[in-house]
Amino acid sequence: MGRSHRPRVRAGPPGGESDARNADQAREIILELFKVWDNLAARHALPEDLHVLELGVGNGNQARVWLDEFQKLDRERGGQYYRRLHYLMADYSAHVLERARENVKAHAERCSSLAMDARVPTQTLGFLRGKAFLVYISNVYDNLPTDEIVRIGGHMYQVEVRAYIPPGLAKTIGEEFNISPEALPDLIHRLLALGPDLLSKAATDLFPKGNLQAVEFWQKVWDAVRLEERYVPIEGLDSYRVTPTTGGEVLRPLVEANGDVRMHVSNGAAASFLDSLPLLHPFGILQCLDIFVTEMSQYNGFRGPGKYDGSVVNWVNGPLLAAVARRHGYDAHYQTFNRQGSNIITLTARIQE
Repeated sequence: MGRSHRPRVRAGPPGGESDARNADQAREIILELFKVWDNLAARHALPEDLHVLELGVGNGNQARVWLDEFQKLDRERGGQYYRRLHYLMADYSAHVLERARENVKAHAERCSSLAMDARVPTQTLGFLRGKAFLVYISNVYDNLPTDEIVRIGGHMYQVEVRAYIPPGLAKTIGEEFNISPEALPDLIHRLLALGPDLLSKAATDLFPKGNLQAVEFWQKVWDAVRLEERYVPIEGLDSYRVTPTTGGEVLRPLVEANGDVRMHVSNGAAASFLDSLPLLHPFGILQCLDIFVTEMSQYNGFRGPGKYDGSVVNWVNGPLLAAVARRHGYDAHYQTFNRQGSNIITLTARIQE
């Protein structure tokens, strides 16, 4: 295996408030929707049901802010649209969705929730095809699986990476929590499956002080994680798959025009993006807030992977997603999120005019 390194930590949102929960951002997109709906209504072409989808709803804070703003702005305009709104919340687990539903209970009549795999939205949301006026995604793509590829001297390589804990640190953690280093992997898997609260109750012998001690264990483990990598030759881009429906040839213009480069392929993000676009109404938009690379030159510096908020995240290859969108008849553009000091970039995609 190649060199190992300690993953860097992505800078958190300024002020401790998530970028995605910004009311100004919500108002901006809501007012844009109202314009579209007003124009369609004037032509008697607006459907009765107005669908909005949020992928990766998490705890529902963003959904609550968005719905509060929507209701407020609609009341100011005479209340035409709130009663017709269908807000769909999607995430990977029923437990996460339960928390989100509690957070938006003031808007319960307007909301539905669905558990789904973010990489294949239409598998669960096929009924929404061609109906969504807004597909909203925040901080999902950077958590989806991705390959990394490298071009050196005209030769292509795939970067293979694995996570590990150095033996010395594993021994230190084991001694602190009275567990052998060999038993650490099983305990870590249990922690990931159960969470610190349930784990502390299931393993009182290891965590006699309760869930705070289990949280401390996770913090020690997370701080000890390292990544190890190696380069494996790629025989040809034609044989490589970005997504199940996208061949590696889409990468050629990106890698051949930029000399030696190491970049993410953003396989999971590209698959999710492509599978979400068919859900859009002809006048709908997809808006995604995430940590995008928007120019290939940005890959000249460090671009992850990085450890952030308990998970490993990767910068998302914006030029690749834009190229994929064009191939399928959509326009995608990027702009800096409207908060000083934020790393977040907004991707907006819609059908090409």
